[in-house]
Amino acid sequence: MKFAAMGFAPEILKAIEKCGYQEMTPVQEQTMVEARRGRDLWVNAQTGTGKTAAFALPMLQHMLDQPKTVGIGRARALVLIPTRELAEQLAQTIGAYAQFLDLNVTAVYGGVKLSAQANKFNQGVDVLIATPGRLLELLELKQINLSDVDTVVLDEADRMLDMGFIAAAENIIAQTAEQHQTMLFSATTTAVMNELAHQMLKNHLEVRVSKTNATADTVEHVMYPVTEDRKMDLFLELLEQHNWYQILVFTSTKRQADHLQERLKKAQIPSAICHGDKSHGSRRRALADFKSAKLQVLISTEVAARGLDIEGLEYVLNYNLPYLPEDYVHRIGRTGRAGKSGHAISFVCPEESRALQRIEHVIGGEVKRIYQRGFDLPGREVIRSKSTPKAKDAKKSNKSSNKTSKRKTGKKAITSRAGGKTNHKAKRKVMKGKKK
Repeated sequence: MKFAAMGFAPEILKAIEKCGYQEMTPVQEQTMVEARRGRDLWVNAQTGTGKTAAFALPMLQHMLDQPKTVGIGRARALVLIPTRELAEQLAQTIGAYAQFLDLNVTAVYGGVKLSAQANKFNQGVDVLIATPGRLLELLELKQINLSDVDTVVLDEADRMLDMGFIAAAENIIAQTAEQHQTMLFSATTTAVMNELAHQMLKNHLEVRVSKTNATADTVEHVMYPVTEDRKMDLFLELLEQHNWYQILVFTSTKRQADHLQERLKKAQIPSAICHGDKSHGSRRRALADFKSAKLQVLISTEVAARGLDIEGLEYVLNYNLPYLPEDYVHRIGRTGRAGKSGHAISFVCPEESRALQRIEHVIGGEVKRIYQRGFDLPGREVIRSKSTPKAKDAKKSNKSSNKTSKRKTGKKAITSRAGGKTNHKAKRKVMKGKKK
């Protein structure tokens, strides 16, 4: 469907064209009509599918349809997001949609001086993008009044739930206009998210563009079995072998990120880190350098897992698997965006087998195993999936073979724990006992 079919103002259509958009994505098609009608929505769609335009374009059109003068220290629309990186990105994206409109788009977030952001409210704000913590600070200082806000969006709502921001978000929403539209967007869905949607939304419509917690079809999932202590060696070998450039690497801890960067520096591979111990300015520079291809590797903890839009990013590496499978979905959501192909690579040690099984269950398929020569696991251990159809078929096969064995011998087959092979040594001991 073309954007013109939605009846957007010429100024918005001009901006859409300048942004390079042509056809609407499925989430945009299914969301925009109801969003323009003012209905509360819970939209569940994978990352990189055009969710920002799905709520921002109807929001801007609403402001043109019902023009109002926004007073000093007031706002008309509010977008709540979990991180400052996402706040900056949304301000840039929504600002591009509004470039031919006389509307003010402003972002406020932690990590910068409060006074500098308070000055942004010396005039009215049409679209306010904010992290919950910083907005509460500004509300307490009476720098901003939300009573005129008639459109509220919770973007990355599942992440806000994980980070403990929902109570703050509810406090903020209670200060908006009594009659307001609320749109809740998330990449994953859980029972807790479902409960939250029913608490926050009124007579809402649920939009699910893809199966629950799905990842983009354009992403190829592969994993390399490897011991934890050899992951750095494997990464350096694969970097050279495949000539990966602009690869985003996720580690579980800041310490792992620091160690990995030390090795990359010794190997003279351009890299940078994004994690909580780095200043906001340092993280911004790292991301900017990565986007401009000055860096080959960007290493991050969960800080960067959401909201980063790196155009054309082909490779994401899970140096360690996240404990929650939903976090895997968000991590790899940085690649395979907007219909482009991507590669989700994971290094998996035997201790991470359970995490891998949970991930395979969530994404609905088995992650392809690649065994790198020279990095064999001790004892030729194989990391298997218990949740995939292949594993189930293997179980059935093992059961039927055991039954056959029982019928032939009249005794329960004696098997070892490794690989289900007959333990001949144990069998011989049994036979000796019979002779005695």
